[in-house]
Amino acid sequence: MLNLKSSTTLFKSLVVSGLLLSALAPQAHAQDAAEKGYEIAKRSDESDRGFKDHKVKMQMILRNAAGQEDVRDMRFSVKEEPNPDLGDKSLIIFDTPKDISGSALLSHAKILEPDDQWLFIPEDEMIKRISSRNKSGPFFGSEFAYEDFTAQELNKYKYKYLRQEACPNVPELTCDVVERYPQYERSGYARQIGWVDTTDFQNRKIEFYNRADSLIKSLDFLDYKQYEGKFWRPHLMKMVNHQTGKSTDLVYGPYSFDNGLTENDFVKGVLETLY
Repeated sequence: MLNLKSSTTLFKSLVVSGLLLSALAPQAHAQDAAEKGYEIAKRSDESDRGFKDHKVKMQMILRNAAGQEDVRDMRFSVKEEPNPDLGDKSLIIFDTPKDISGSALLSHAKILEPDDQWLFIPEDEMIKRISSRNKSGPFFGSEFAYEDFTAQELNKYKYKYLRQEACPNVPELTCDVVERYPQYERSGYARQIGWVDTTDFQNRKIEFYNRADSLIKSLDFLDYKQYEGKFWRPHLMKMVNHQTGKSTDLVYGPYSFDNGLTENDFVKGVLETLY
């Protein structure tokens, strides 16, 4: 039978243990949320590994707040980097309208270093490197920033799992909701909230918050199609600016995969052939 002194000591030990557990619980919860968020993002990233390269024609449709449209035709090619510690390479070339035909953006995605991006505009007859300070700026007057057109590599972000709910633009599907925080230098975003479906592990929606932590844009991924029994691609991406009322759609045609693209198709010298 416990005496009074032993009972008091036991009581104090239990109190101390309880306080320690209470203090550690939020830290453990945060760690669990970070790990779960990362695993969801990793699963989505791995679902697209192995495509080698793809090419696609697309339209960019710009709308102002009054609904007036400006349409541009583009070609988009991507070469996958097999090493997940390196970034993919991409090239966008404008075909119309005439005043920007031949303009191009070459991007080499990085992980924690600033992405390499070069812009060519025929009228200027020069290749301009996009500085890290300008990557958050609008791409050819669209609601997409330059940094939106580089590969969204897994380890460019830290993650936090938030919840699970119906996907906002495809309610018949369930989505994991994950917050991610850019770790690369000079991102224009403080954080992003993404919805990833639990069926095919694809992005369905992303909200973008600026450095003042205000919602500025949201991007919906729509009309997914599967290629080669594995690779999913959205054929419509809708970016809406919630501060200006402007929007930009990217409408994609059929994709072609494994086109034999090489590193030489994504070097700076390629832009010189567009002169």
